[in-house]
Amino acid sequence: MITIAAFKWVPDFARGFVRDLRLRWALEEAGILYEVQLIDGERQKSDEYRQWQPFGQVPAYRDDEVELFESGAIVLHIAAMSKSLAPADRSGQARVASWVFAALNSIEPHAQNYIHLRDAVSEELKKAITAKLHDRLNALSDRLGDEDYLENRFTAADIVMTTVLRELAAESALSGFPRLQAYVDRNEARPAFQKALSDQLADFDR
Repeated sequence: MITIAAFKWVPDFARGFVRDLRLRWALEEAGILYEVQLIDGERQKSDEYRQWQPFGQVPAYRDDEVELFESGAIVLHIAAMSKSLAPADRSGQARVASWVFAALNSIEPHAQNYIHLRDAVSEELKKAITAKLHDRLNALSDRLGDEDYLENRFTAADIVMTTVLRELAAESALSGFPRLQAYVDRNEARPAFQKALSDQLADFDR
């Protein structure tokens, strides 16, 4: 049985955005059964857990063959198990991997800077952070164009990119990017996303 680690509790503002959501969504799309190991602050700091996740974060993942950390790596590992998350050919798989890294390296750092630093820095730096984010979002919007997905079908790349963009959407930061907002809405409407989100929120409620 696949096991993923997730937090037992987070503040209200973080609910629905913790990165184990990416794994849950991928596993739901793939139709793969899994169980969730909920961890608290004490477990998070333990040597045992740090052997699994060196930085004490979530998510962490294990199956019969591997133990992994970092959500992007885990989503790609899950994608390798299911044709529903990546094409069968090596070229298609490589393109999916490129988009996963693009989401995590080219978009997410600027999104996080915008969300967390915009009210804690000077106006000049705030403008620079916003300009850099908009530059990346414009490039992504142009590349997406009128397509529904990053490739010619839904893949693991759309899972990771959507979870990055929906944090901006929650801050109304996609209001000037209708293609990207529609992309987020389209992917959030998928039954597998709705199930993953519902399960994460239910774990917090318990």
